Parts: sequence; structure tokens; C-alpha cells
Amino acid sequence: MNPLILIIEDEVAQAQILQYNLEAEGYSVRHAPHAEEGLLLVAEQRPDLILLDWMLPDMAGIEVCRQIKSNPDTKSIPVIMLTARGTEDDKVRGLGVGADDYVVKPHSIKELIARIKANLRKSGQSDVEFNYADITLNTATHRVKRGEDTIKLGPTEFKLLQTLLKRPQRVFSRAQLLDLVWGADIYVDERTVDVHVGRLRKALNAGGKDDVIRTIRSAGYALDIED
Repeated sequence: MNPLILIIEDEVAQAQILQYNLEAEGYSVRHAPHAEEGLLLVAEQRPDLILLDWMLPDMAGIEVCRQIKSNPDTKSIPVIMLTARGTEDDKVRGLGVGADDYVVKPHSIKELIARIKANLRKSGQSDVEFNYADITLNTATHRVKRGEDTIKLGPTEFKLLQTLLKRPQRVFSRAQLLDLVWGADIYVDERTVDVHVGRLRKALNAGGKDDVIRTIRSAGYALDIED
């Protein structure tokens, strides 16, 4: 699954341009026009990187950044501030609350994408290999191993496992998995998630291996080995 980028920007036309170009580069993209919705998406979907406008109608972007960076669960997510405020003092303020980068409008798409790639590399989100316990998933070779055994997965199960591997022990609701694996614009019944989790569980646990997918009643699923 490609890195998920969240755009928190109230100018819809600007956000659409960004989304179009980022999706053309292969990124998954979500857009929030307001700070409150943006913070909710940060908590629910844990994007790999956030593009944050300084001027938002309901809360200053700098305050949004402060809240993201003061939360232990989200502080490691790279935040790039987008703003027309280009003075040195403004940059110092943005970086002072934890922003990882600062891009002044108007900016070139090429420059912004280069900044995004650099920040993803720095945060480790451009890694092609994910590991948890004895499970290894490699996005370059599209191979999955558990211990010494190679696990054959269909494309949906591969994406599902990668989603769970990116944040082991975190509980994902069925709705969240639908958005992250199938996409927010595709209608799929939530029961479909159960079917594909069942297939993934069967593949991973073949040969009597310990179950690594935990089902949390009324909540969802997590990649988690119970003690």
C-alpha cells in the first residue's frame, strides 16, 4: 500500500490540485477542509505525512501542528506547513511547534513532492520491508514470509497485511480497513473485510502456527500476538 498523505487545506481548488498530482505520483490521499476534521482523520487513519495549511477557518494551522506533535501517538508523523507567510519569524514559529518542513506558497509541485519524499525517507515510511514477530513483507519483491516459510497471498490480502504491519497491535475498525485497503471511494460491504481477514489468517497460520490476528469484538482487528 502506498504512503497515505493527509491534506488539511480549506481552499478546495488548491487541495484538488495537490491531490491530483500526489495521486499521479502513486500516493494515497485524503483531504480535510477544516482543522477539526483533519485532527479526526489524523487520529483515525494515522497518515504517513500531513500537508497542513497555516490559515484555516476554525483553527490556526500552527495550533493543529502543536496538537499533533504533542500527542505521543501522532508526534512521529511528518508535518509540512503550507503557507503564504514567508518571513523568517513565521518559519521559526512553525518549526518551533514541531513542523518538520515549511513550504511557502506559491510553490512548485516538483519541489513539494521532493520535500514529501525526503520527509518520508527520514521518517522511515519509504521502507519497502515491514516486520512483526516472525512475519516479513517486502513491497519491492511482493513476497511475504513467516519464519522460513513463503506465504502466498492474493493482492487484497497483501494490502491488508501491509496495513496491519505498518502499525502492529493497533486496532483497526472494519470501516478503517475498508478505506485504507479498498479506498474511500469504493463501496464494499463491511462483511467483506471479515472474509479477507479470514483468508489472511488461514494463510499466515498454516501448518499450526500461532494466530497473529486478534479479533476485538465490536471493534475490529489487530496484528497482535497475545501473551
